[in-house]
Amino acid sequence: MRDSEGMIIYVGKAKILKNRLSSYFTGRKDPKTRLLVSKIASLDWILTETEYEALLLENELIKRNSPKYNINLKDGKSYPVIRITAEEWPRVFRTRRIVDDGSLYFGPFPSAEIIDAYLDLVRRLFPLRRCRRIRKRDTPCMYYHIGRCSAPCAGRIGREEYLAVVEKVRKLLAGETDELLGSLKAQMEAAAASLRFEEAARTRDAQRAIEAFRGESRVVDFDPESRDYVAAALDGSLATFTVFAMRGGRLAGRDLFRSRAFGTPDEAVLDFLTTYYSADRPPPPRIYLRDPRGLDLAREYFRRELKAETDLAAPEDRRHEAALAMAEHNAREDLAKRRRETGDVEALEELRRALDLEVLPARIEGFDIAHLSGKHTVASLISFSNGVPDKKNYRYFRIRSLEGKVDDFAALREAVGRRYTGLLNEGEDLPDLILVDGGIGQVNAVQEILDALEAEVPLAGLAKENEEIWLPGAEGPVVLPKDSPALRVLVAVRDETHRFATGLNQRLRGKTLRLSALEAAEGVGPARAARILTALGSLEAVAEAEPGYIAQAARVPGKVAEAAREAARSELASRRID
Repeated sequence: MRDSEGMIIYVGKAKILKNRLSSYFTGRKDPKTRLLVSKIASLDWILTETEYEALLLENELIKRNSPKYNINLKDGKSYPVIRITAEEWPRVFRTRRIVDDGSLYFGPFPSAEIIDAYLDLVRRLFPLRRCRRIRKRDTPCMYYHIGRCSAPCAGRIGREEYLAVVEKVRKLLAGETDELLGSLKAQMEAAAASLRFEEAARTRDAQRAIEAFRGESRVVDFDPESRDYVAAALDGSLATFTVFAMRGGRLAGRDLFRSRAFGTPDEAVLDFLTTYYSADRPPPPRIYLRDPRGLDLAREYFRRELKAETDLAAPEDRRHEAALAMAEHNAREDLAKRRRETGDVEALEELRRALDLEVLPARIEGFDIAHLSGKHTVASLISFSNGVPDKKNYRYFRIRSLEGKVDDFAALREAVGRRYTGLLNEGEDLPDLILVDGGIGQVNAVQEILDALEAEVPLAGLAKENEEIWLPGAEGPVVLPKDSPALRVLVAVRDETHRFATGLNQRLRGKTLRLSALEAAEGVGPARAARILTALGSLEAVAEAEPGYIAQAARVPGKVAEAAREAARSELASRRID
């Protein structure tokens, strides 16, 4: 497929080209396919004898031309490793930068949590220097006094003894814990025999910590079979692939690649496998995937081109299932991060078509109402930009006009009126779409205000029960498929408005309960209760403070302070009983 300038933008293969092309140019297409088709100006095709030859040709054309809409693997990020420096007094720390200076590196690790756990264990058990530059000092720093540094800068440890500690760290990171544990046991017994019981206890605790950490490690399973776990996460045209490589029973590497995929999910996985593995990166004897069906071409590619007999299999026991699940979790997390970074233009394009909007709803503002039997009624305003939350533009409205009545329609009218009166008066841009939590009643109520303000903004409501979309004056709802990307965006906006409104309502209710508890004390009215609560910060703090401190901080008489403290204690005690 070529664009208007003749550049190749996509290369695909199929057993029957007519059927494949029909899937692009006929029927209802998803947003990513519409985007691809909109860029196509001409088509070329090459006939091959077999589907396998088509795979090889596709692979070659993609590598030669790097089409914009084909799989193009890009490293998601460089992964951190632990470094032991080659300095006179070595340091141990986390880094993403590999320097060929004789330093030792350990990793990569499956997550930042694992690497931090290792470093925390090292710092607790083996006190090495923490400062980047070592300078002679007369007295050691704080780290020495809390047992986290051996203070070579102040001459508190000799180099030979220091390097012996470094060697223990190396063994721990290399997994050589049997010898290390034996050495620690001998030290503990020698210390106990010499009546150095504190030293013996510290050594015993170090043994237990290493044994516990070794037992909790999820990346070591002592199965010598070399294997990879390949996971894919796809959302629209975005695709993230994760590969966990197990060698010698240990996680030897984790690769994460970001791409865009305009074919089917099965095609994306096939293209990834035949792109990722090569003569320079041969596949292991076994690759675990969630669904290996339909990958016969990949097996043939490995066998004929890479001379590798590789089994593509689904996990058959809990051990392999857990490893593949961890790879899938990494892929999903990265995909979610990409969606937050780049937005969801494809879903917004589908939403524009579904609601017949004139412009892409790049900026959506959502409203919801929350109250408790008419008390503390609040409206939330949240903003989405390009399909993802834009939290700096979130707002609250405390509803003033209801005076304790329950009327969600009136509350919506007030919030919407205050919001867009302000924007119009200030000459600010209006959103591309307003979404309210509710059905036709809420939508028509808001439309009345927009008409009065002469604000021409598209409006929709999303009813919770069946996720139906209501437009102003409509006789029936717009119903989208449950897996529709457009509906996914609307549901995300609606749920966020509800979360935001409910959060403020709960805080207001809690504050009122705290104030009421203090107002029950003799001599404490609304003003003094607010002053005491502001000065102390919480009802718990009031209950624990001395009356003299309460009196000084809140500027109230001593008897009032004492009464307030007793009222706070009484309220907290009643909550515990309840």
